[in-house]
Amino acid sequence: MPNKKSAEKRMRTSEKNRLYNRYWTTRCKNAVKKVLEAVELKDTSLAVKRLDVAQSVIDKAVVKGVMHRNTGARRKSMMMNRVKSLTKEPA
Repeated sequence: MPNKKSAEKRMRTSEKNRLYNRYWTTRCKNAVKKVLEAVELKDTSLAVKRLDVAQSVIDKAVVKGVMHRNTGARRKSMMMNRVKSLTKEPA
């Protein structure tokens, strides 16, 4: 346990931030998983819908400072490539 008042406050603040960051990272991971699941099912319309939701969630996490902008861009790019490859397969 901390001995100083400022250290106690820091502990409370860091715990709040940890829970906040965990909420957003989990939300991002789940959104990405749902997109990849739709791609594996080869359901183009569902994949596109879930891609829109996932991009929105990732953008919000980047704005809130939970995720670095390059990480967000990389994840969105990866999902876009998977969905694009799904639409190109039948051709």
